[in-house]
Amino acid sequence: MSIDLIGLEIWFATGSQHLYGEQTLREVEQHSLHIAQAVGSELKIPVKVSFKPVLTSAQSVLALCREANNAENCVGVIAWMHTFSPAKMWLSGLQALEKPLLHLHTQFNRELPWATIDMDFMNLNQSAHGDREFGFGLSRMRAARKTVVGHWAAADVIDQIDTWARAACAWHDAQHLKIARFGDNMREVAVTEGDKVEAQLRFGYSVNGFGVGHLVQSIADVSEQQVEQTLAEYESEYVVAADLRSGGRLRDGVRQAARIEIGLEQFLEAGGFKAFTDTFEDLFGLDQLPGVAVQRLMKKGYGFGAEGDWKTAALVRAMKVMAHGLPGGTSFMEDYTYNFEGGQVLGAHMLEICPSIADSKPSLQVHPLSIGGKADPARLVFTALSGPAINASIVDVGSRFRLIVNTVDVVPPTKRLERLPVAHAMWIPQPDLATAAKAWITAGGAHHTGFSQAITPEHMEDFAEIAQLEFLLIDSTTDFRQFQKELRWNDIYFHLGKGN
Repeated sequence: MSIDLIGLEIWFATGSQHLYGEQTLREVEQHSLHIAQAVGSELKIPVKVSFKPVLTSAQSVLALCREANNAENCVGVIAWMHTFSPAKMWLSGLQALEKPLLHLHTQFNRELPWATIDMDFMNLNQSAHGDREFGFGLSRMRAARKTVVGHWAAADVIDQIDTWARAACAWHDAQHLKIARFGDNMREVAVTEGDKVEAQLRFGYSVNGFGVGHLVQSIADVSEQQVEQTLAEYESEYVVAADLRSGGRLRDGVRQAARIEIGLEQFLEAGGFKAFTDTFEDLFGLDQLPGVAVQRLMKKGYGFGAEGDWKTAALVRAMKVMAHGLPGGTSFMEDYTYNFEGGQVLGAHMLEICPSIADSKPSLQVHPLSIGGKADPARLVFTALSGPAINASIVDVGSRFRLIVNTVDVVPPTKRLERLPVAHAMWIPQPDLATAAKAWITAGGAHHTGFSQAITPEHMEDFAEIAQLEFLLIDSTTDFRQFQKELRWNDIYFHLGKGN
């Protein structure tokens, strides 16, 4: 399985009216077509920007919105008011629209034609107040949307549209997402629990459990030829010690890890699953906890959550969709332990960190796990690439889902971690460890996260807006007292039904 966004579309819709005459409408259409084609050619992901005929009536707006809803390949709509398009003609359509919306506040010309500007020009180029009329309608409806302001050819405008488009693709993916859970949540753990029915209503994805026996049977069906092929991939892609190669004393453990990987992937493919969970407390019939299997499947695009954490599995999948084609990796992660001396967090998990974030060729190793009571599992060991990143957590706080994001700076470990044979990342959270941890804990952020060096808080905020989630950002500007006030304000806002 891989992430494939080819064939998806964003529709470009332009508002006007018949007040200004047919010549003006022809120019509006020419300008709109030019912008749609130019923006589409600049996007960094393979999503087509499809121009739609200029909208001049309530009937045409409603028809377009209904058509967008029913178009499987349409992931969102960009709306721009070239002239003054009365907002009341948009209300029925926008009430019906179920796809993400971006309001582009731009105009065709970058500068005023000082020597030739006249009333004909003014009647044609009315975005400055036409988009304000449209914006009022959206605000009156309390409609979720992203507003982007600036000339359509400016790099920062293209970047904002691209970011929103990636979030819209992740939302589209969630509408069809199936998550498989092998075993239940880790016993007595609270934060990995949640309302699966509400999650399906809110996000669109379905979460269902399967006995580990289903996976064991799939593993038993794996052929020796498949195992040998996967072992050859291990030896070509990773640094493999002699005792793990053919004839080595730990070879059997690696063979079993390869068999688990193949069986797990075949089960997921057969069921159409794009995310999954497991737990070390439920391994009946398995020789070892899946380690390298989970790592390699994540690199292929699967979402994953340990200990039954289906919310994080879905979040990692969404982040991987948003990151598709961008430099940098995305992984399941956990805040494991601190280095207070440097204000640092050592992030890791028992085994399951995606090699897409590795700073060099990973090493395939087999070591005891200390928990789970199974054979020593195979895993890929590496250190994460240094640089900016984000950690994100989605939690069920009872009345709603909350998305929390912290910007971090990944740094090399101060010293070698010679006796810690797991994939890991060391980072300094912004604005500092004490403030970030205090804010995160106060917000109820989980210990499991989606970690990415490819996407930004803006991607996550756009996704939260589309999904109408509570969004909290902890970054270099965070002041804890203000953050605490934001939490309290949000409680009131969501208690009042988001102001509806």
